[in-house]
Amino acid sequence: MRRLNTADDGFEKAFARVVDQRRETADDVAQDVRGILGTVRMRGDAALAEYTARFDHHDLATPDDWRIEAGACEQAYAELDAELRDALDLAAARIRDYHTAQLPEDRDYTDDAGVRLGAKWTAVDAAGLYVPGGRAAYPSSLLMNAIPARVAGVERLVVVTPTPHGKINPLVLAAAHIAGVDELWRIGGAQAVGAVAYGTDRIARVDVVTGPGNAWVAEAKRQLYGVVGIDMVAGPSEILVVADGANDPDWIAADLLSQAEHDPTSQSILITDDAKFADQVEDCVDLQTSTLSTAKIARESWNANGVIIVVRDMAEAPALANRLAAEHVELAIDGPEAMFAHIRHAGSVFLGRNTPEAIGDYVAGPNHVLPTGRRARFASGLSVLDFMKRTSFISVSDEGLAAIGPAAVTLARAEGLPAHAKSVELRLK
Repeated sequence: MRRLNTADDGFEKAFARVVDQRRETADDVAQDVRGILGTVRMRGDAALAEYTARFDHHDLATPDDWRIEAGACEQAYAELDAELRDALDLAAARIRDYHTAQLPEDRDYTDDAGVRLGAKWTAVDAAGLYVPGGRAAYPSSLLMNAIPARVAGVERLVVVTPTPHGKINPLVLAAAHIAGVDELWRIGGAQAVGAVAYGTDRIARVDVVTGPGNAWVAEAKRQLYGVVGIDMVAGPSEILVVADGANDPDWIAADLLSQAEHDPTSQSILITDDAKFADQVEDCVDLQTSTLSTAKIARESWNANGVIIVVRDMAEAPALANRLAAEHVELAIDGPEAMFAHIRHAGSVFLGRNTPEAIGDYVAGPNHVLPTGRRARFASGLSVLDFMKRTSFISVSDEGLAAIGPAAVTLARAEGLPAHAKSVELRLK
């Protein structure tokens, strides 16, 4: 864990190293993925069967080995403990309500020149949703991807998820039932992304691929952008907590560890104006880590990527936060709205001492699929818009053409495109 202080002479150089640190795909991963995608494109289902047997130790021998039917998902939901079922239902309802409010409105108007203009929004026909399996089997991720797609109006929802040794978390099946998934395939990794992007004999192609995954999945999405749409290239998880000394250090330590336990490449950063409080948080991280079932992962992440930054004044925090452009930003201070007004780059912001990032992972409502690796500078979290596209339209009357047509002819001639000019000019005559 690194400890920085804005009052130190070497702070700027040390902080720049934190900002520029890359914790993502290596070149050998990119080469591996390129080979996998090429093989899937050429050999389709046969390649999927071979990769699934090699990586997941699961044989795709019968139709049941390939696909999980809706009845199994419904049964998994029915057999859940009541408290757990209610929690999933609550999460789904809140996610659905939040994303319904995101639906864009069509535009249709006639301007002063008499030209009718507008745009309409339509959903893609099919979406492929990647859901991690094995150690990272998260039903919450399925809800966060499938519900916005369904709200957007996508007709066909296709989930791909690895089932190591043929096993799958029943919570994932229950979440698929709640979200109304149409197809659930037992494949994962870069090969699964390739399958839904290119299509195979068994699996029809989709238009958009979303969802988190490991480095191979992220790289597959990167390489397939253009063949299909993607939500983003997701990297290791991140959290930035801005907290003053009035906080309970145990709370802040738990918040930092909530991301550190995801993966050894995750990053947790604390900004505080109280050096004594920083010491207390560091001690609490050590104590809490020893109690976690994810202790090995969390400790490795904290030791390798954790950072504590002591600032002279909290007024320094927003500029540092904007340079980090973190996936999650907690403002655990009094009156967080004042600082929030200066936060320009963040995937999602959690306001106040009583709003831990983990509440956003499950039941708050906004999407937890967020830009990482400083991509919050130019990207947003997953929304209904990732499953929709806008089509503009134009309707020109005689009066409208007379008003704006001559300018079009002039510009077309200036660009050396006489057929463009003539197509307008003929109508003007």
